[in-house]
Amino acid sequence: MTCHDIGRHLHCYGVETVRSPHLDTLAASGVLFTRAFCTAPQCSPSRASIATGLYPHNNGVLGLAHDGFDWEISPGVPHAAGIFHNLGFESHLFGNQHVSLHPERLGFDGLHSPGLEHGNATGLTVASQVEDFLIAHGPDGRLYLEINFDDTHRPYPELPVADDWPVIPPYLPPGPEAAQEMRGAELAIEEMDAAVGRVLVALERAGRAEGALVIFTTDHGLAMPRAKCTLYDPGIEVALMVRLPGAPAPSTSAELISNIDILPTMVEAAGAPVPAHVQGRSFLSLLSGGTYEPTSAVFAEKTFHSYYDPMRCVRTTTHKLIRNFETAFAVEVPGDIQQGAVFRADPGRYSTDRRAITELYDLTADPGEEHNLSGTMEVRDLERRLNEELWDWMAKTDDPLLRGPVSSPRYRAAMQR
Repeated sequence: MTCHDIGRHLHCYGVETVRSPHLDTLAASGVLFTRAFCTAPQCSPSRASIATGLYPHNNGVLGLAHDGFDWEISPGVPHAAGIFHNLGFESHLFGNQHVSLHPERLGFDGLHSPGLEHGNATGLTVASQVEDFLIAHGPDGRLYLEINFDDTHRPYPELPVADDWPVIPPYLPPGPEAAQEMRGAELAIEEMDAAVGRVLVALERAGRAEGALVIFTTDHGLAMPRAKCTLYDPGIEVALMVRLPGAPAPSTSAELISNIDILPTMVEAAGAPVPAHVQGRSFLSLLSGGTYEPTSAVFAEKTFHSYYDPMRCVRTTTHKLIRNFETAFAVEVPGDIQQGAVFRADPGRYSTDRRAITELYDLTADPGEEHNLSGTMEVRDLERRLNEELWDWMAKTDDPLLRGPVSSPRYRAAMQR
C-alpha cells in the first residue's frame, strides 16, 4: 500500500496531532523503519523505483508519467506486477498508478483503477474495491496486490484555523498559514488511514492475514515548500512499515533503507531469487531476525519535475552531500504547492537564486540542513570522500548526466520533423 506526499508525517513517527490509528497498529505489529528514504522526491520516479528496484535514471522514469510529461518505464524493464505474475501470482492494481500512461503494459492481471490522474477515487472507494475482490477471490491462490491511495495528494481540504494547531514541521515558517495547511493535510491523512484499516480488516476476513506480507510506504516527503522536489531530508524521507507473517516480536529499525530495496525484499519473501538486474538490496533478514549487513549510504536524485533541475545526493547516517548540476531557484516549489497559503505568504523565501553547486550538511548538528559546510577546511576530507562516493555511484549506475544534459520526452517529440 502506498500514499502520496506525506513523508513520515504520521502518529507512529511521533507526530502527536495526526490521527492514524490503523497505521499505528500496523507499525506496532511489524517493523517500523525510521531511516527509510526514496530514490527521488517526486511521485513518478520514486514509485517507478519501488516497482522496478532500479534508480530513476536506470528504469527510465526521470520525470512525471502523465500526459504532457510522458516519462515511461523503459522497454525491457520489468515491473513488479509482471515479475510476480511470472512467479505464479495473480497481480492486481487498485487505485491509480503513476509510472506509465499505459498500465496495461505493466503486467497486471487485473486493473481496478479509475484512471491515471489524481483525485478520481477516494481511498474508501479503493478499499471497497479491495474488499469486494478478496471476498470474491477467497483464501486460495497467491496474490500480489498494489493498492495506491490518492487522498493525501493536494489539494487539501480547506479548514478554518483552530486554537489547537497541528504539529508544524520545523522547515516551515510558523504561523496561521502553516497551521491551516497542516490541518488540511492531517485530515487527508486521517481519511487515508481509514482506508488502510478497511484493507487490513478485509485481509483478515478473507483468511489471508496470517500469510500476507504487508507493506505500507509513502512515495516521498510532504507536499510543502522545501520538502517535496528537494533532496533535503523532508523531501526524501518516507514512512515504511512491514509486517511479515511469523516474524519475531515487533520492532523499530534505524538501518538506512532505500525504496529500491522493497521489490527485492518482496521477491525474496516469495521464495524466489532476486532478479540479477535489480539494484536494491533485500532487507528480509531485518524482518525475520536474521543477519543483515548494513549499508553505509543511500542515494537520491532529481532530474525533471516541473522543469529540468538535475541534482544528485549521497546520504549517510550522519552527513549528506548534494550536487546541483544547473542554475535554478534555491528550491523548486511545484505549482500545486504554490497555490497553498504557506508559499503565497512569502514567495521570495523560496525564489532566491541557487548559488552553491555542492551542499554538505552535518545531519546531527544541523538536522534542518540550513548551514552548508561545503568548501570549509574542517570538512575537507569528508567532502572529498563523499564526492568520490557520489561520482562512483553515478559511474557504476551509468547515470546519463555523466554524458551531458538529459533531454525530456517533450524535447524529443519537438525535435521530430
